[in-house]
Amino acid sequence: MEVWKRFKSDKLGMFCLIVLTFIFLVGIFSRQLAPNKYAGFSSEYPLGTDQLGRCVLSRLMYGAKTTLIISLITMIWTIGIGGILGLISGFFRGWVDEVIMRICDIMLSFPSEVMILSIVGILGIGVKNIVIATVLAKWAWYCRMIRSIVIQYTDSNYIRFAKVSGCSHYHIITKHILPMTMGEIAVLATLDMGGIILNISALSFLGLGVQAPTAEWGMMLNEAKAVITIHPELMLVPGLAILITVALFNFLGDCLQEAFNPKNATFKKEAA
Repeated sequence: MEVWKRFKSDKLGMFCLIVLTFIFLVGIFSRQLAPNKYAGFSSEYPLGTDQLGRCVLSRLMYGAKTTLIISLITMIWTIGIGGILGLISGFFRGWVDEVIMRICDIMLSFPSEVMILSIVGILGIGVKNIVIATVLAKWAWYCRMIRSIVIQYTDSNYIRFAKVSGCSHYHIITKHILPMTMGEIAVLATLDMGGIILNISALSFLGLGVQAPTAEWGMMLNEAKAVITIHPELMLVPGLAILITVALFNFLGDCLQEAFNPKNATFKKEAA
């Protein structure tokens, strides 16, 4: 509740949250909100139609649903795998920590973009494969970050007392460590959500992700590049949608970070 009060007082954070909620709702209810996609260009459809006569506004709405849902599913799986392994590694330490960290070192030794392209090249194009590729390329980074957060709390007197009191490992992890780390994990996920959206859109733009006729912002850029010299606005619309959404997630992550760590906000005010 205290975190929510601090977050509510942050006008930028609330603005980002409201706009992102609106974008999600537009994507979810795109079938009800979108105008007739077979209609020709008119003042009724301010974004016009694309090279195939399809309503750009309709595809932008449907694309919001596709892009955001794929990115959200990818983030959930990435945080899930990285979070579980990071909790295990940071809490139990010892040989378990060594094994997990050496695997993370191997995974992090490869550039994530190159790894994603390689995995998609092996598995083939498609939404399922780009989700798998992105999760495999990014889980190690989250595992290492969450491990460092868990170690910070594991070494505290509060957790040491719980161990001495005879509490089980499961009880300590689920009742003490996990609730304390959820805020920082949420901040990490929000800040990186923009990067996930960019990756998904980039793969679709390259023709490796979402395939036609499914509407997706990266796919819209891919389809519009053929007529960029005569109709550049067809690339401008989905490009701005990606830019604004990514920026909103980044601003929202910064505001959440200040809400969960009020000392940062105090320091900024004093510095100003």
